[in-house]
Amino acid sequence: MSDNELSLPRQLHELALNRIVERYRLEEAPGENGGPYLSFTCQAPFAQGADAGCMRLFRGDPLFQVVTSTIVVPQIQLDSHMVFAFAPSDSAVPHFTFDSVRAGEHYAFHLDLVPRLDLGANLDYLNEAFQPLTPACEAGRAMEGLSRAELSPRQWAIMSPWMLAHRATEAAFERIDKVVLAYQDHWFSLLDKGLSAAALAQAGAGQLARRDRLNKSIIFNADVDPVWRKITPLLGEETVAEQMRILQAVSA
Repeated sequence: MSDNELSLPRQLHELALNRIVERYRLEEAPGENGGPYLSFTCQAPFAQGADAGCMRLFRGDPLFQVVTSTIVVPQIQLDSHMVFAFAPSDSAVPHFTFDSVRAGEHYAFHLDLVPRLDLGANLDYLNEAFQPLTPACEAGRAMEGLSRAELSPRQWAIMSPWMLAHRATEAAFERIDKVVLAYQDHWFSLLDKGLSAAALAQAGAGQLARRDRLNKSIIFNADVDPVWRKITPLLGEETVAEQMRILQAVSA
């Protein structure tokens, strides 16, 4: 791969991110020097002081914020890209998340819409916000070359039953774009059209905002998700803490 050629994980990341930014004409919040919101410098001895990626931050209606995290460390063959698009805290529209990764010879991805209400107690919400994802979810899980990632039951419990979290062969990874776009297109429709009164029957604004704060404090939690402790030696405690602070932020 040439220096100018994007890796497969980066290509999928750029596809998902650019569709959001362009559709809603989001504006990027620059960092202190006019570049990305937060630049990463490798803290590990094998690449001390080297550029290790960045966090980017975008804002604009109808979203609260879009946060990306790119970590690229060639010395350990790590090429990781995350995009997390947050609806406002007082909205019942799910958050959108997509991770695309290459670690050594292995590819992996994580794709989901994050529930804003209890799916076990809100059937109309479940039917509108998540049931339409079922064909794409089933097609993704049936794709040859994918194997389910090893996540704890606790990690599955705080996301949605439609979450896709898989390792992939290169051939399979090249085909997951259709599933990513299907999830994203459904999410766009929820943002654009909103949810019905029936789906929102149990969705008080105060309740939604409180749940959003609590949910984010669990999703972006080093005791729940071990990836935070894995990247701390690479990026340093202060940088990881700042990432988590931004990701846990609420709009109400």
